[in-house]
Amino acid sequence: MERMNVLVYADSGTTNDSVKQCKLTLRQLLEPYYSVLTVDAETLIKEPWPATSSLLVIPGGADLPYCKKLNGPGNAVIASFVRRGGAYLGFCAGGYYGSSRVEFEVDNPALAVEGPRELQFFPGIARGCAYPGFVYRSELGARACKVSVDTESLPDFLSSDESRGNDNTMFTSYYNGGGIFVDADLSGRESVKVLARYSDPVNVAGGDAAVIWCQHGNGAVILTGIHPEFSPTIMVKTGKDLPSFYPDLVETLKRDSSKRVRFLKAMLKKLGMRVNEQYSEEGIPRITAVHVCGSRPEMVKQLMETFFDDSSKSSSLFEGEADKFMFVKYTSDALEIKQLTVDIISNEADSPEYDPLTCTKPHILYTSDSFRYPTNDETPLFDHATYFKEYNSSNVRRQGIGSIIAYSQVVTSTSTMMEKNLSLMRLLPFGYTNVSSTQIAGRGRGGNHWVSPIGIMSFSTLIRHPINLQSIAPIVFIQYLASMALVEAVRHYGVGCESLDVRLKWPNDIYARNPSYSPEGKLAGNDAPEYLKIGGVLVNSNYFDNQYYLVVGCGMSVNNEAPTTCLNSLVDIQNKIRRKKGLPLLESFRIECLLAKVLKSFDEMYTVFKDQGFKVFESMYYSLWLHENSVVTLDMYGGSKARIKGITLDYGMLIVEELDRNGNETGKRYTLQPDGNSFDMLKGLLKKKD
Repeated sequence: MERMNVLVYADSGTTNDSVKQCKLTLRQLLEPYYSVLTVDAETLIKEPWPATSSLLVIPGGADLPYCKKLNGPGNAVIASFVRRGGAYLGFCAGGYYGSSRVEFEVDNPALAVEGPRELQFFPGIARGCAYPGFVYRSELGARACKVSVDTESLPDFLSSDESRGNDNTMFTSYYNGGGIFVDADLSGRESVKVLARYSDPVNVAGGDAAVIWCQHGNGAVILTGIHPEFSPTIMVKTGKDLPSFYPDLVETLKRDSSKRVRFLKAMLKKLGMRVNEQYSEEGIPRITAVHVCGSRPEMVKQLMETFFDDSSKSSSLFEGEADKFMFVKYTSDALEIKQLTVDIISNEADSPEYDPLTCTKPHILYTSDSFRYPTNDETPLFDHATYFKEYNSSNVRRQGIGSIIAYSQVVTSTSTMMEKNLSLMRLLPFGYTNVSSTQIAGRGRGGNHWVSPIGIMSFSTLIRHPINLQSIAPIVFIQYLASMALVEAVRHYGVGCESLDVRLKWPNDIYARNPSYSPEGKLAGNDAPEYLKIGGVLVNSNYFDNQYYLVVGCGMSVNNEAPTTCLNSLVDIQNKIRRKKGLPLLESFRIECLLAKVLKSFDEMYTVFKDQGFKVFESMYYSLWLHENSVVTLDMYGGSKARIKGITLDYGMLIVEELDRNGNETGKRYTLQPDGNSFDMLKGLLKKKD
């Protein structure tokens, strides 16, 4: 199984700033190769996260609450995860927590913390504060701290054209309450290396180690006393409680931020992580304008009549519960459109408090009641004419799924734009679909977020499902229809595409056969998985007006092979084989064409489903899924084994037959449902009934 998750601990003791900085910085440095998620103590203790995770990050805050939550079972799981090849990164409080003993302000009764710690990755003492003035949840003790990098231990810090002079091995980092790692470079400690040292004299005895690396079994650990993850571009804030020196501190950090980023990249590589070399200090991209277009002009005209109370007006503001939406009619001047977008969005984004993941966002929606599609200058990554040519190829006349699309190059999330703005969603027609090239807060199971990069086909469509259909067509099966539409569109994209081994994983993921897998390699110890995840479906529902409002969010990797593989990589591999055999080559996938095929297929399936239910699709579903006679382990029932037989036609739960020790079916049948964990939906299955 691919270890694609990076987990950031967010529970009692962590500060909001530390968690936020960890998430944003690590997402920019590690995505799309990894998904950066937040977890709490209960998740670390109870869920099967180690098998799917590469790195656990414990951010800054106060480590005594960490002890209270994680001592015993939690720390045992963490230590085992690292010992078996995982990585641990502890910033400040997380650095103290990963040591064998903490000695924090022992001479100050108001702050003193002293005692052993269970993880013991560093076989010594973490002692602080390195510099005086610390106050919990305050900037009073903050400083721009100079550190010197040991490039023998961390050679990736230096650029290839740089010498190893002092100027090139020093950088400035945010500091607030961190410690030193006492005698970290003591002879005999081969499993410990100092990566960086405090440059200015420290306030406690025991050396000057600011950042250390430790070996623990087959895994690796980095502990820090500084906060290199704090980006000054998102440290800008205002408030009467901020010390007067804070603005100057941020400006100092900005001047040296490129070296800070280099140090972070080198640290992550030291932990065995794959780093996004395209990281930009500008941070998460800003949202862009939305372009609303229809397969027939009257569709958009009718939609706009809902929002424009005066047809003579060129724009109309609609305020949703979470966001603002400015509907603007197209002008003939592309530059005028571009400038309006810059003016409205930039004014909001330039605010010091702006956080693209949480703030109220202004969405500019350009509309047209004619066949005026956006130009290449307006939407360089999506060709509307190509999409609608494919969509209209079957002469669809009615309004259905995908007949109106709202495309934006960058959005927070195609799903949350609808589901978090219920008053807007209630006015949108059936099949209205948001499409984006980049999502900066894509939605996953368990409320997880990630950055969805260019090359991913990302969309969310609105299904209005009347309550009176529930007995014939239960809404639980709509996720299955969407999953089948994704796979069917791939297999029928063009001549020969049926040879692409793309399948469904229950309940809502899309997998493709791994080109690196072979049974012979498996026997030889190659742990490459047989199938890799390339897509998935997530459905969120609301109920009002006697109908379900279902936002069906889908994503599939078309041109971006990180973190696993993508459709066009599979095409390249197949074409090498076909070329040798003299067969016609497969056509590369275009997102616009594939999207049109997916949405048409989904629309056709839903039209049948609402009248006849899921029974008519049962055989198709089984022909596309991965699980024919697969054996699963029921972790919550003593690790007993069971063979997958199918799904129920009432609630879509998994049907399994219990196996005895010899692998024979006992005749005992269970129906199972997921336990809600967000790491492996075939682990932790719950027994529903006999």
